Amino acid sequence: MKRWIGIWVLVSVCCATYARTYSDSAVYQGIQIKLDILNSILEPARTHGNMQNYEAVMNVRIKNRFYPTIELGYSGGKATIEPTTYQGYGGFVRLGMDLNTMKKNQNLPHALLVGLRIATAYQQYDLTQVKMNDTFWGEMPYKDFTQQTRCDAWGEVVAGCHVNIASGLMMGWYIRLKLLITRTEKNNGPMPYYIPGFGYRDDTNWGLNYYIGWKF
Repeated sequence: MKRWIGIWVLVSVCCATYARTYSDSAVYQGIQIKLDILNSILEPARTHGNMQNYEAVMNVRIKNRFYPTIELGYSGGKATIEPTTYQGYGGFVRLGMDLNTMKKNQNLPHALLVGLRIATAYQQYDLTQVKMNDTFWGEMPYKDFTQQTRCDAWGEVVAGCHVNIASGLMMGWYIRLKLLITRTEKNNGPMPYYIPGFGYRDDTNWGLNYYIGWKF
């Protein structure tokens, strides 16, 4: 954990230095780093502390119109859907581009955004008490799948906004429609109930983020 905190601090300092150097450019207009505070509070609250979720976003403002974006996160924990229990943790990354639909104005820090993402997640997990079915013998006894690993991918359509609250201080939100690409089970076990960054397994999913951050 200390290693990742150190890397994050180093990246932030480098971004801030770069931003101060080129912030007056007609093309490049700064970097924003934001933390999701909604899911970091909501996910543990609604699962009684069993699930955790942490997300951070970094995007670049180009000509007040385009926002290349990278989103990093870590989530997981324990969830039970009787009689099966899922327990796992993993990280995820989303890459994409947002388009500012507001009138182009270099001096206007606010933005109304629409965009696309491609995302992937890797996790390690256990599934216990999984009810198995056999096409020949019929219903089989429960089975445990432990020390499983899986990589999933999905696409997203996003819409949101961010506003400048004070000098450099930004707040905003995203709403997401998520479309799962990797829907098939592995040969040695079923899909997990939870996918980091995507949520509970389904072909489609919705997400909502509320961010607070800083513009460099």
